[in-house]
Amino acid sequence: MRPCLFFFLPLALLTLALPVFAAPEPWGLSLQAASSPVAHKIHDFHHLLIYLIFFIAFFVLGLLLYVTWRFRASKNPVPSKTSHNTLLEIIWTGIPVLILVAIVVPSMRLLYFTDVAPDTAFTVKVTGHQWYWQYEYPDHGGVGFDAYMIEEKDLKPGQKRLLDVDNPLVLPVGTKIKFILTSADVIHSWAMPALAIKTDTIPGRLNETWTLIEKEGTYYGQCSEICGVGHAFMPIVIKAVSPEAFDLWIQEKGGKLPSKTPSKDL
Repeated sequence: MRPCLFFFLPLALLTLALPVFAAPEPWGLSLQAASSPVAHKIHDFHHLLIYLIFFIAFFVLGLLLYVTWRFRASKNPVPSKTSHNTLLEIIWTGIPVLILVAIVVPSMRLLYFTDVAPDTAFTVKVTGHQWYWQYEYPDHGGVGFDAYMIEEKDLKPGQKRLLDVDNPLVLPVGTKIKFILTSADVIHSWAMPALAIKTDTIPGRLNETWTLIEKEGTYYGQCSEICGVGHAFMPIVIKAVSPEAFDLWIQEKGGKLPSKTPSKDL
């Protein structure tokens, strides 16, 4: 795996040792392992919906089988003339309402949790271009760089085709980070499945999201908006390192360390 050109040797050795924590796998099933508070909550909500879906599917299947057996023609040659059943109508109205409430309450809580950014340690600005990403650290003296996909002919052993980039986004673990996202040309979408981030970058508009990476490692994502012929060649790579290694990297890039006062929302 080729290290970022901005790394000096000791830090390069640190990052090269990082495991690939979240990446697409051949014939992979289910969600990537969650590595942020938002991702954990989204996975929990996903599991809740799966349980509800299975309950509804098996209940309806059981009901159909019972009705097929109980009211078959050989057992009921003369069909019932019943047209109304108050209790039954209350039940089949009340149960769907309860199911919707069971979905709406955690859904709204999750939307609020993901949408309202808490006090964060620093901000990263993400700008989408056709077809690469530009990253800036405004709280670290304006450190910034572009991230292009590594061409297949330039791949080194261990690097992932169509996923690795020349300059990964380096972030510290255990730190609340705010992302400000925009675009220089068309609509892109900055998506990182393991962190449950999928936010559009829109020209002339600033979108906001946040994360807290729980584990060190390499995380892979891609643009999730059909943004043109190069859409499939806009991968996202995050290298999550310790806060100490991140501070060293910022200093090596010529940046400065921000104050410990959390940044406020725009």
